[in-house]
Amino acid sequence: MPTVYTREAARQDLIERYAYLAENASLTIAERFLVNAETSFANLSQQPMLGTPLSLNNLELIGMRKWSVKNFDNILIFYLPRHDGVSIVRVLHGAQQWWELLGVLEK
Repeated sequence: MPTVYTREAARQDLIERYAYLAENASLTIAERFLVNAETSFANLSQQPMLGTPLSLNNLELIGMRKWSVKNFDNILIFYLPRHDGVSIVRVLHGAQQWWELLGVLEK
């Protein structure tokens, strides 16, 4: 079974997004977001090449791909495929300047 590794920054992103949704939408939507994020992570671990590849300045993030959280199209998962699954690097809203945060060469 493939493994999902979640980096600390991604865990913090999940907490922040959950809190935002709970406060501005509803607790039900926030809970659904977490469930769908975990489902999306599991799907990516099974098929790590699903996401769109990104060109990055940061050599530590070469090979990074992007995919959206199931049913939350504006919330993007940034991850690295691994031989045994995926490493979730960040989970950011599409309106954030994620390309600057990650050092993307081209949007």
